[in-house]
Amino acid sequence: MGGFRDRTAVAGVGYTRFSKDSGVSTLTLACEAVLAALDDAGLTADDVDGIATHRVGDSAAPCLVGPALGIHEPSWYLDQFGGGSVSHSVVGQAALAVAAGVAETVVCYRAINARSEFRMGGTGRGLPVSPEVQYQAPYGYFAPPQQYAMFARAHMSRYGTRPEHFGALAVVQRANAAKNPRALMRTPITLDDYLASRWIAEPFRLLDCCLETDGACALVVTSAERAADLRRPPVLISAAAWGGGDSFLSGGRADTTVTSAAELAPRLYRQAGIGPADVDVAEIYDCFTYSVIVQLEDYGFCAKGEGGPYVASGAVAPGGELPVNTHGGFLSEGYVHGVNHIAEAVSQLRGDAGDRQVAGAEVALSTAQPGYILPATSALILRKG
Repeated sequence: MGGFRDRTAVAGVGYTRFSKDSGVSTLTLACEAVLAALDDAGLTADDVDGIATHRVGDSAAPCLVGPALGIHEPSWYLDQFGGGSVSHSVVGQAALAVAAGVAETVVCYRAINARSEFRMGGTGRGLPVSPEVQYQAPYGYFAPPQQYAMFARAHMSRYGTRPEHFGALAVVQRANAAKNPRALMRTPITLDDYLASRWIAEPFRLLDCCLETDGACALVVTSAERAADLRRPPVLISAAAWGGGDSFLSGGRADTTVTSAAELAPRLYRQAGIGPADVDVAEIYDCFTYSVIVQLEDYGFCAKGEGGPYVASGAVAPGGELPVNTHGGFLSEGYVHGVNHIAEAVSQLRGDAGDRQVAGAEVALSTAQPGYILPATSALILRKG
């Protein structure tokens, strides 16, 4: 995979407004985000020959988005089943298609009315994401906060991780969101605010949990050479990795404090030719505060069991050793199922993140859901062009 490194780039990013009630269809959100990303790159729909998304629940399929935008004969498309765990593989597969010459310009997007219409883990749904759910639902063990709470409790029991560690992350990400005009939640919080927030599924409080959001985000992927001639500074895709692991719903792994990210990380770093110490900024999938703490360990930024103290030390805050979720993340900006993390990494490397800009950022890590619910995860390493 070394020959893949830096051959493709993200040339544009686009967003819709993030809200609790968009008032429009998911298809409309997708088209709006894609058009914004194309405009950011200085391109139009006529330049697009590839379309890619991932889906669980609410979605806008490429077979609908393409015709709506006037893209009638794409040479490549991807409509991948899977939740946040596959969110970054969509961009990786688009990059492979471009590098192989199958497509020249691919738009990657995720659009969801995840608050006003089809709520993640909500009731009244059709088939569950995973067939294992049928064995858990009769016991009331159904929603993602309940499932992740079990993993968080195991980490607390084994390593002494404390609620204050989770709260420290929530406070940092809200402070980042306060500098982000897109963020849904911009009012700063304190650790006392965190500790006073209501229980959702112990040990998770309300402020441990990501937002439910209506919105869409899109990216334009093309060759590095072509991106260099477009409107915005290119951000090179240095590595893209995805793959399977054990589903924790099926109990295939003995140690629930280790995620699929621990297996993926070495492959990802080898592709990019770097190590954790070379990463300047990280956008880490934060469906819950704990998922960030465990990934900091599994991606090699601290030893196993030290994620909580690492966060509490200030290492992930602005000006720290590794600024994390500089846009506020899913906890405070909005939950667009993984893609808005990639877009924020692009902004940081282009140097256009405004008040939340990480000085001198040249290498970014962006990660997907670490493989707890579905047996897969994915991640990207991006580099300033």
